[in-house]
Amino acid sequence: MRLTRQSNYAIRTLIYCAVNDPGLSRVADIARAHAISELFLFKLIKPLVESGLLETVRGRRGGIRLGRPADEITLLDTIRLTEESFSMAECFEDGDIACPLAGSCDVNAALREALGAFFNVLEGYTIADLASKRRSLRERLGLSFEEMEPVLIAQAAN
Repeated sequence: MRLTRQSNYAIRTLIYCAVNDPGLSRVADIARAHAISELFLFKLIKPLVESGLLETVRGRRGGIRLGRPADEITLLDTIRLTEESFSMAECFEDGDIACPLAGSCDVNAALREALGAFFNVLEGYTIADLASKRRSLRERLGLSFEEMEPVLIAQAAN
């Protein structure tokens, strides 16, 4: 099984926003950090916003941020949203199946069990888990801690 680029970049976008929290993230900055087109990223962000995983803030200083706390967004949430199908074989799909064993096949049962295990592992990891090495990730994504100081100072004052 191979995940699509949409899943890969959706996860990366959520990690970027988690690492940049509590600040707003600009689409242009995320696209530059991951070497992808802004247009592709805008298309990808739309379903993430519609599902509540991201939220947008309009205006000159606008951007995107996580729609829920990072520890409440699992990899499974993201992948279910971005993947069209989890069919590992034609017998997972609806419709006419040529195989006479489709209804009682041990291969089908094994693949379903493997897919269930895959989902369980994905559900066990959150965006917070993946963003836990914040300082290192901020540097790799081109975000400095100096940019965060005004936000952190303002938060401490509240």
